[in-house]
Amino acid sequence: MFQKENKDMPFGWAVFCLAFLFVSMIGSVVFKMNIPTHINLLASISITLLVAWLNGKPWSELEEAIQYGGKICISPTVIMMLVGVLIASWIASGTVPTIIYWGLKLINPSFFLVTASLLCAIVAIAIGSSWSTAGTVGVALMGIGLGLGINPAMTAGAILSGSYLGDKMSPMSDTTNLAPAVAEADLFDHIRSMMFTTVPAFVISLVIYGILGMQYGAGSVNSATVDAILDAIQSNFSMNPLVFLPPVIVIVMAVKKCPSIPTLVVSAVAASVIAVAIQGTGFAEILSILKNGFSIETGFADFDRLVNRGGLGSMLDTAALGLLGMLYGAIMDKTGMLNSILSHMKKLTGSVGSLITVVILANIILLATTASQTLAIVVGGRMFISEFRKKNLLPQVLSRTLEDSGTIISPLIPWSLCGVYMAETLGVSTVSYLPFSFFCWLCPVIAIIYGFTGKFVWKTGEIKSQRTYAEESAVQ
Repeated sequence: MFQKENKDMPFGWAVFCLAFLFVSMIGSVVFKMNIPTHINLLASISITLLVAWLNGKPWSELEEAIQYGGKICISPTVIMMLVGVLIASWIASGTVPTIIYWGLKLINPSFFLVTASLLCAIVAIAIGSSWSTAGTVGVALMGIGLGLGINPAMTAGAILSGSYLGDKMSPMSDTTNLAPAVAEADLFDHIRSMMFTTVPAFVISLVIYGILGMQYGAGSVNSATVDAILDAIQSNFSMNPLVFLPPVIVIVMAVKKCPSIPTLVVSAVAASVIAVAIQGTGFAEILSILKNGFSIETGFADFDRLVNRGGLGSMLDTAALGLLGMLYGAIMDKTGMLNSILSHMKKLTGSVGSLITVVILANIILLATTASQTLAIVVGGRMFISEFRKKNLLPQVLSRTLEDSGTIISPLIPWSLCGVYMAETLGVSTVSYLPFSFFCWLCPVIAIIYGFTGKFVWKTGEIKSQRTYAEESAVQ
């Protein structure tokens, strides 16, 4: 009755499953139909499994796809929960409150957005992780922005722009290593290639943040709010210099190329010890904080909302959403639905400009369906690598395009793993911070412009190599 051979799903059915996800998510997120995102994903998974079964995919094959999705979700889920633990420990140790205190003392509101973006970029380049950057320095910057009266969505956008620049450009970032591996490019050729889209996008972003910051001067700061925050910090936390040890540990271990999980664990343990030894937190209390998050009542509601967060439990809902997204993506991938859709998109790759545009659009679809940077980069890269070779394009052009879409756009998808994580961590919805995450949507726009103009798009056999172009541009 059903087809038994293993082949791609019919294009129409694949589009139907994808459209069902898009329509349900857009209706829920954009039009606020109040349908929980988890339920949307469960419904999409159920529909996709039913369609695959009706088209001849045996349940044993579908079960393997589910197990595959769970397997690839384990590592990011563990990291996500550890970041929740890290946030709670950094607040309990006084690290985050101390950063907020000195930020409010030293940062000019007019330059706050620029400063926030630059600081996150520096930290993310050093440690190679946008998640850790946003979950630590980003949380403190949200507090500083609150005290300075900055629009939280603008603050979150600036944090994301800096964090993802670092995540994209750091040699220690997983995506920075994954993209050239998939495209069969040299790592440092890949990083040099990304400079041509990354630097203009970030410079433009900083200019816009500078312009936006002009509306926030000393007169816009609510001194009563600032004083209340400073008093709350001084009354409840000791600002001993040792509270800066946890972030130093993260940076040092990242520079030493230690894996993410041990780095997060060591920093959280150090912060917990500081919380007990310096802040006077009880041993049983710090264990509860690591699980349930930090909690305090200072009498100042805005400050309490800012620091009452973190803990392993705070990430469970987000982790569940990430797991469902990964399962959906794995089912779409293993049943051949993604391949069916992407194969039809290959017909639109006549010119270099259209090829780069299609890769970016394909990665947006992959991010929306798989909720995963990794799957987007791997599937998108391997799907289109032959098209880049046919046009004699150097592999670093493909790897750069994968990062300009698969990495950078991921936090802009409300139901993707990165989008959900950033919204939960920064306390600002994805839809709210999206317009202010200038770097994240400027990179793909610049990449498409280069594709159609032929600028900084290198081909094999050209007299000038990419490295020569880079050296000449540096001199100019």
